[in-house]
Amino acid sequence: MKSLAEPEQIHPVQIRQMTAADLAQVMAIAASLPEAPHWPESAYHTALNPVATPRRIALVAIGPQKQDVQGFLVARLLLPQAELESIAVSAGSQRRGLGRLLFDALVNEVLDSDGLNSGILEIVLELRASNRTALAFYHSAGFAQNGIRRAYYADPVEDAVLMRFSVRPHRP
Repeated sequence: MKSLAEPEQIHPVQIRQMTAADLAQVMAIAASLPEAPHWPESAYHTALNPVATPRRIALVAIGPQKQDVQGFLVARLLLPQAELESIAVSAGSQRRGLGRLLFDALVNEVLDSDGLNSGILEIVLELRASNRTALAFYHSAGFAQNGIRRAYYADPVEDAVLMRFSVRPHRP
């Protein structure tokens, strides 16, 4: 029997750029997860706009049916940083490695085709101090805690944990 701490084997998924056709499923995933940001649809449209400032990377994990969004990620690019604004995996697809696949795809997006850094030196994020599952995930992905913002979140009032991930070129 598999331990609850071990992720299940993932079914074939594709990580690709988010499109407007994905937004209903993306918003449904976010709405179903209390810890996910609940953005208005207009915020996702802005994330998809290639000429918006700041530029964003928006990715989705698509399941075997090719129309089934199982997770998503949005990051804002403010050189020399990328801020991971949101990463969420549907409840039924969690513990299967999709969050890691989405994060790895983000790292690959901020590196150019030669494996050299394209101006992004680090990926930063903040999260609720009580979100132990996310803290464990980010630590396992290579993030390090680099600060606390006291009473940053409201409803309920809670500290934010600040984390950073150093983007290093991947060499063969």
